[in-house]
Amino acid sequence: MRSLLIDTKIILDLLAKRDPFYDFAAEIFSLADTNKIELYTSSISIINTNYILSKILSEKEAREILRKFRILVKVLSCDEKIIDLGLNSSFKDYEDAVQYFTAIENQMDGILTRNVKDFKSSKIPVMTPEEFLKSNR
Repeated sequence: MRSLLIDTKIILDLLAKRDPFYDFAAEIFSLADTNKIELYTSSISIINTNYILSKILSEKEAREILRKFRILVKVLSCDEKIIDLGLNSSFKDYEDAVQYFTAIENQMDGILTRNVKDFKSSKIPVMTPEEFLKSNR
C-alpha cells in the first residue's frame, strides 16, 4: 500500500470544502477510507489546520472536524532533526521544507500538495491530488 504525506492545503481543501479543489481532495481521502492508500500528515499540518479552521468556524467546531478527520490520517512527529534539516535546506518556504523532511525521515512513498513547484529537487514523487488520481486510474 502506498504511503503518502498530505500537506495542509489538501487537508483544508477537504475540510473547508474549497472549490475547485474539494472534489480531488475528497477522492484522495476516500481512497484512504477504503484502505487503498495510507495517508499521513505532519503534526504541524494538524496545528495549522486547526488555526485556519478556527478563523472560519468556532474553535469548538474546528476541533470536532479535526477529531473526525483524524480517523483518515496518521500524524507524524516533527522532531529536532526535521527542524534542523528544514532550517539548513535550500527550500524557500520553511513549512514546505518541514513537510518534505517529515516525509523523507518517515520513508513516505510521495507527497501530495498543490505547491509542487517548491519541491523541485525532491527525492520522492511530489504531485497534486489531481495528478495522483490521473496516474493511478
